[in-house]
Amino acid sequence: MKALDRLRRVRPFGTPAGQRAATWVPYAMVLLAVAASLTGLTLRPATGPPQQTVDYVIMAGAAGLRWDDLDPQTTPALWREATEGSIGWLSVRSAARNTCPADGWVTLGAGNYAAYPRAGGSQCVAPAPEITEPDEIGANITNQRNIVRDNQDRLPYGAVPGALAESVRCTVAVGSGAAIAAARPFGRVDQYEAELPADPKKLLSDCILSFVDLGTISGSGAARKAAVAAADATLARVVAARPERSLLLVAGVSDTDQGSRLHVAIAEGPGWNGGWLTSAGTGRDGYLQLIDLAPTVLTALDKSQPDKLFAGRAANVVPGKPDNVADAVQGDHNADRRATAQSGVASIFFTVLAILEFLIFALLVPVMVRARRHSGPKGPALPSGRVVAALELALIAVALALPAALLADASPWWRSDHPAWAFGLVTGVLIIAGTALVRAAPRYRRTLWPMAAIAAIGAVVVGLDLLTGAQLQLNGVAGYSATTGARYAGVGGVGVGVFVAGLLVLAGSLAQWVTRTWRPVIVVLLGGIGVVMVGSPYLGADAVGAIAVTAGVCVAAAISTGGWLTFPRFAWSAVAGLAVTIGFAVMDLRRPELEQGSLGRFLTELAGGTGGPAMQRAAAANGETLLSSPLTVLALIGVLMLAFCQYSPWGGLNRLFGLHPAIRAAMAGTTVATLVAGLLGGSALTVAGAAAAFIVPAAVLTTLRVLLHAADRTRPDGQTDGPGGPALRKSLASR
Repeated sequence: MKALDRLRRVRPFGTPAGQRAATWVPYAMVLLAVAASLTGLTLRPATGPPQQTVDYVIMAGAAGLRWDDLDPQTTPALWREATEGSIGWLSVRSAARNTCPADGWVTLGAGNYAAYPRAGGSQCVAPAPEITEPDEIGANITNQRNIVRDNQDRLPYGAVPGALAESVRCTVAVGSGAAIAAARPFGRVDQYEAELPADPKKLLSDCILSFVDLGTISGSGAARKAAVAAADATLARVVAARPERSLLLVAGVSDTDQGSRLHVAIAEGPGWNGGWLTSAGTGRDGYLQLIDLAPTVLTALDKSQPDKLFAGRAANVVPGKPDNVADAVQGDHNADRRATAQSGVASIFFTVLAILEFLIFALLVPVMVRARRHSGPKGPALPSGRVVAALELALIAVALALPAALLADASPWWRSDHPAWAFGLVTGVLIIAGTALVRAAPRYRRTLWPMAAIAAIGAVVVGLDLLTGAQLQLNGVAGYSATTGARYAGVGGVGVGVFVAGLLVLAGSLAQWVTRTWRPVIVVLLGGIGVVMVGSPYLGADAVGAIAVTAGVCVAAAISTGGWLTFPRFAWSAVAGLAVTIGFAVMDLRRPELEQGSLGRFLTELAGGTGGPAMQRAAAANGETLLSSPLTVLALIGVLMLAFCQYSPWGGLNRLFGLHPAIRAAMAGTTVATLVAGLLGGSALTVAGAAAAFIVPAAVLTTLRVLLHAADRTRPDGQTDGPGGPALRKSLASR
């Protein structure tokens, strides 16, 4: 150790020229890291080739239709179309909290998140629009103007029901749900039939776009099977009568109960035979949004899209779909079943984690009070070594809960009859294994080792998941669910919190091993990796998160050498952060609008005067998440514990920060990054709560160690250690 201390005191450059280099080399490396981060953010995956255009599109919708409703025997037409065409999982998010059939149909016709006014109650029922038929050709929806006004004035999405119909010359609607989608903004349905005629061939070729309502699939048991069979029979007639060079789209356009599910999406026609459906809006092979169907229709018909009205992206086909439909969407590949299980288990997991962290912190407070050496002649005895060791292991275990939960999603726990117990068992085993790994390390007794090891584990788990396509986070308990329609690929809020906290704390721990001059370099180099991995469309695909991480890295680098965040430090960090943000924004804005990322789309909306609804949506999402997410509770628990550690006489956090200023910098950077990422991303304290649940236990453990070592001193011969001294040495020796 003495030799290592001498090495730390050696000047990195001995000659005058080397000393001058020591001044500018760190800054050059910081600028290089910023440039590398910007380059990594501006690279985007190449978009797929455009699909073949067609002369007709038939949009057949069945509210509530899911993949587990299909099989070769009872639904031969649906099964055949799925086998011959391209398929995917359809997220039916709309402007309504629960997407009922009428909400789904009006969202389909708007190409944007829309909602249908409800008379009252929360039960989903079959669509029943106010339809009049003044002639033998078309129909009118009498309250369509009110529907349009309601979506324009009350909802923050700017949806215009009927925007899809307005983009083509003529539409056909068969059934009440289809009439909602085909109605123009003033209510006119060009051609309307309440039911599919006996010979629908002429009807389906009268207009280039036809909507067909296959019925509403709800309930369970025999009634549901009968509704599915009826929908399949109607589809078989549509297939038999479809015109040449036509594209058939089949979609389960909505939910039919209170839970959100993933539904059927099939595209079959010239250029759509085989493969997975995807879109730039989801960024995930096999996943499509309801709002993607309207731009898909116009793209297939080679029609221009309405300016600033559609929120979705046109679908395309990527290879990789198994030949057997059952192998693609059932069994181990049943994404709907996994997503449904995830929504229930996630709430239980985070609630249990919040309770456990609160209990451990409550038990730790009296131990920390006793751990601080008292100055008077009398004082409480120091805590026993066994108690301290047990609490340290408990803190390591709860800190590793989130990385363990991510790894647990690699197992098929969701197929169990009791998914919550199965997930808890797998997660518990992984927590025990991780805790044992940290404890068994030869450097375990070093003050910063547990914190550094925990941070490294979290950063590595999330980083490897991003490098392999974020498979653990998709429909994962510690990830995100495709049923919510918020994210389908890349890094989620929990992942950002764990990854940023792990990377910055690891950087702070490593920075303590180098001279002050090089500490910002360590922070920026590791932070630059985080910016690229979070923001790159190939990996994290979160531009807002990348900006937040940039802000956090800049703050951490500015104060990593110790001292306060002075104005010059703040100015340099702000310039570096703005360089990455502005550079990325400029590069994103130079792309075509349909290829822009989330930041580019927001800036485009802002420049066009439509940025207000986007900010309103983010504010509404923040408010809803703040009140409903268990991660808000985890964030508050973490803040309260850190406040105790820093401001109480027994806390010790200030001593930790004084001895290890790079750790203080890492904690400050983590706070900035996670708060900015959550608030700008519309997830409130979700990111900060995940970071707190992950890193606060490790910080408290390190604080406890600093308190216990605070009484260490060289004792002159003939003098005693004073109150608590011998007990401290015994407790440390017993460990």
